[in-house]
Amino acid sequence: MKIGIVSDTHDNIELAEKASDFFSETVEKVIHCGDMIAPFTAELFDREYDFYAVRGNNDGEWNLKSIVEEFGRFENNVMELEFEGLSIAVYHGTEEEIVEGLVEKDYDFVFRGHTHERKLEDHDGTVEVNPGGIKLPDQNEGFSITVLDTETKEIEFHSIE
Repeated sequence: MKIGIVSDTHDNIELAEKASDFFSETVEKVIHCGDMIAPFTAELFDREYDFYAVRGNNDGEWNLKSIVEEFGRFENNVMELEFEGLSIAVYHGTEEEIVEGLVEKDYDFVFRGHTHERKLEDHDGTVEVNPGGIKLPDQNEGFSITVLDTETKEIEFHSIE
């Protein structure tokens, strides 16, 4: 199975829609690590794949949860998932101490966002994945998403322009 991971779309309709289009052609499940911002951005991920999301620090519209729950699953803080024997924690990443605590647990993967920077790091068997986010003014890298192949446990980054 292939799982798409995205974060920090920040109401960028064009990039969020391109990410969703890419996922529609390649994955069975999509996990958003927070900072969609508004319900109209969340609705772009109402596709044929299963959708999961956590609240980011900029997700202030409280009806975001009810909109996502019309077609997927939404958690306000940390989400725990299991697919094909792989355990996954999803957290936006606002507090690094929580991220550190999650990677020290017995998860196979911790998906996070917040920094808008790509990250793939193994912590003694727990792999921390940050797909990146929309480009911030002081960053060189642009918007990217990732795909996890649950069979091979390989993560691929894909730039979206």
